[in-house]
Amino acid sequence: MLSRIAESMFWIGRYVERAEDTARILDVQTQLLLEDATIDEDTTCRGLLSIMGIEPDDEPLPDHVDVSFVLDRLCYGTGHPTSIAAALAGARESARRARETLSVPMWEAINTTYRAIPSGHFHAMRTPGVFQWVRERAAFVNGTADATMTRDEGWHFLMLGRCVERADMTSRLLATASLSAGSDAPWTTTLRACGAHEAFLRTYRGLETERGAAEFLMLDRLFPRSVVFSLNRAEQCLVNLEASDPRAGFQNEAQRLLGRMRAELEYRSLSELMTDLPTEMERLQRTCALATEAVTRRYFAGAEAMSWTGVTH
Repeated sequence: MLSRIAESMFWIGRYVERAEDTARILDVQTQLLLEDATIDEDTTCRGLLSIMGIEPDDEPLPDHVDVSFVLDRLCYGTGHPTSIAAALAGARESARRARETLSVPMWEAINTTYRAIPSGHFHAMRTPGVFQWVRERAAFVNGTADATMTRDEGWHFLMLGRCVERADMTSRLLATASLSAGSDAPWTTTLRACGAHEAFLRTYRGLETERGAAEFLMLDRLFPRSVVFSLNRAEQCLVNLEASDPRAGFQNEAQRLLGRMRAELEYRSLSELMTDLPTEMERLQRTCALATEAVTRRYFAGAEAMSWTGVTH
């Protein structure tokens, strides 16, 4: 497969997942601010921007950061690389570069989603409807890919991008929930944002705790949005892309990085992970960034890794 096509498929997976999960994170935080009058809006919004990679040193922030400022930076602003609008535009540009390898339904799903931005329809939508729309469009794109793509190298690059991004973004969801630690409400909202609430209640027999929710979203091997599940799938994609299977060690640096991170999460005690959850999730984000750079060096000849601004830069 041409490195240009492989890179495009990888970034389609990442951008679509990034748009969806950013919508999930914003949905969680805006709901919390509306439902709990005791939460300080400025502090929460600054913490959210920091978790999403926007630091005061990188970009001047106003004296009072409110929800409208956050939505401009992380949702509607086409000029901001961390926004949903920018992610959808990035997915469409990647799809355009791989147009000859995409099925017609796949191209139409991505292009139609993107067209809502220049037409003004996307900016006209308001919360929470805009978040629901992004989630539905991402599900449509992913479902179209699942139904129309051959399980060849292009598929494995698409899934690799999706899984690396999902691990990264689930870690950000966990970090945002930990900002309001001590209350069960943020974890309930976070589980619902991941579509994990019912699965969590069945697994833990209705006992809903902060520790249990964090464990489920980090370590559950059967739930598709958990960090460990995503890292496992990303590793399997890399195995499928490799022609040789060395008897000792890993020749693929990305596989080594992701495998080591997964093993550290699985074999460390949950209490140790929970002691400083935001820091642990930041380590995971850095690992995802390093793995992306390793994938870029190995498979995308002459290309530079595109990445988040901030933590994963």
